[in-house]
Amino acid sequence: MSTNVVSAKNIKRQIHNIDASGKVLGRLAGEVATLLMGKNKPGFVPYLDTGDFVVVTNASKVKVTGKKVKNKTYTRHSGYPGGLKVETFDKMIIKKPDYVVEHAVKGMLPHNRLGNQMIKKLKVFAGEDKTNESK
Repeated sequence: MSTNVVSAKNIKRQIHNIDASGKVLGRLAGEVATLLMGKNKPGFVPYLDTGDFVVVTNASKVKVTGKKVKNKTYTRHSGYPGGLKVETFDKMIIKKPDYVVEHAVKGMLPHNRLGNQMIKKLKVFAGEDKTNESK
């Protein structure tokens, strides 16, 4: 019996369309991250990007549980003294709903060059139609 070795040229990619309306953010991000990494495929290897392309629509209709609407924060820093900016989930979902989903998915991917390749296969749209701004 021989072992099936996966190489980069043998990888076949599919496109998955996911509707985020009414789904919980963390569970949606986990599902998307699994598809991007390719963990749902029998030929998964941790050192290759075997995942598929994922298109998420209706990112503005994603929900969170508990008190995360007011307590979940997104921080960024300009690099200057006093340059810390903090936004809550309820403001961020109105301003940048695609960023909320991308941020959650990126946190579930590997934090290395392979993870950077994987996140490029994700497209997030705030609404139903794909004419909105993404990434």
